[in-house]
Amino acid sequence: MPTEAKVLPLNEMAAYQEGAVVSKTLLNKLTGTVTLFAFDKDQGLSEHTAPFDAMVQILDGEADITVGGQPFHLQQGEMIIMPAQVPHALHAVTPFKMLLTMIRS
Repeated sequence: MPTEAKVLPLNEMAAYQEGAVVSKTLLNKLTGTVTLFAFDKDQGLSEHTAPFDAMVQILDGEADITVGGQPFHLQQGEMIIMPAQVPHALHAVTPFKMLLTMIRS
């Protein structure tokens, strides 16, 4: 548990890097994780599954996300829930930042 509360500049905590995906774990607990990602344009994550439900919140830019074979186009201010064990993939249409919350229980 944090020793003190503080406000953090979320959009500034992971910078875009040319041709790369940058991640920063903000919270890592037995019950789940919160990770900030910055994807350069045309970067992404290939199709995979996760053993837990996950929520993606788009903080900046646009991404195409496929969940269970169904495509979704998300932009700043939108979110999607990806159910456990369902294949999903992400592709950066523009540079984009997302917050990934994974619930383990």
